[in-house]
Amino acid sequence: MTVETSQPAAQSGTFSIGGDLPVNRLGYGAMQITGEGIWGEPRDRAEAARVLRRAVELGVTFIDTADSYGPFVSEQIIREALHPYADDVVIATKGGLTRSGPGDWRPVGRPEYLRQQAELSLRHLGLERIDLYQLHRIDPKVPLEESLGELGLLQQEGKIRHIGLSEVSVAQIEQARKVVDVVSVQNLYNLANRQSEEVLDYAEREGLGFIPWFPIATGQLAAPGGPLDAASKEHGATPAQLALAWLLRRSPVMLPIPGTSRVAHLEENLAAGALELTDEEYETLTKAAG
Repeated sequence: MTVETSQPAAQSGTFSIGGDLPVNRLGYGAMQITGEGIWGEPRDRAEAARVLRRAVELGVTFIDTADSYGPFVSEQIIREALHPYADDVVIATKGGLTRSGPGDWRPVGRPEYLRQQAELSLRHLGLERIDLYQLHRIDPKVPLEESLGELGLLQQEGKIRHIGLSEVSVAQIEQARKVVDVVSVQNLYNLANRQSEEVLDYAEREGLGFIPWFPIATGQLAAPGGPLDAASKEHGATPAQLALAWLLRRSPVMLPIPGTSRVAHLEENLAAGALELTDEEYETLTKAAG
């Protein structure tokens, strides 16, 4: 049953990143407010700014971006739209992927590069300290201890509050935690793709935030007659909303960040924060996609 609320994202529950950064669990991923191929300017920059402002109005307090989105375009639009930031808004960004053109992503984890990118992100976002800075990818050419060691230095200098990882295994998380305190993990995960189940279970045991990217992929589950199709009719909700509701139900450390470049689509996504699945619906969807 859908609960009417003016701030549906606030209905999704809260999680405290690093134990001291409370956020509403249903957030916003700012990758899509750039041009095609996550490159250059968006088609409608004013609409991108409206999306961000509307997200905060609807209760979003966790916004995730990266220096490589644009590059820097996403961070710059976030600043234009939301700076000075509300006290409860947490901006997370990432560094460690370079861009040479649309759709091209290459890991670079050299310490001097990560420091440069963190400093640029501070400038582009208009921050003195980044609340959550994530290593976007581990660079196989650079020892992880060197990449994270530099982020640890930035943390000591007060430029980073917390450190997170992206697209990692449990073994890599454990290796990283020997170098710095890791508070979050961002891996591909959704109802139709649960290859990071072991990482999610580890994050839950250890109290790490788990940020699933590509959270509303539903595969064939939304096909006519499929389990999402049936539940959609029951709730008067979209398959995407149900996929987000399933994620929120799946684990208390789950922080879904659905992204979009349109206000109408944003409002549709965030309505999932006020949607509750019955035990039977949750089990049906879990088994169907298992």
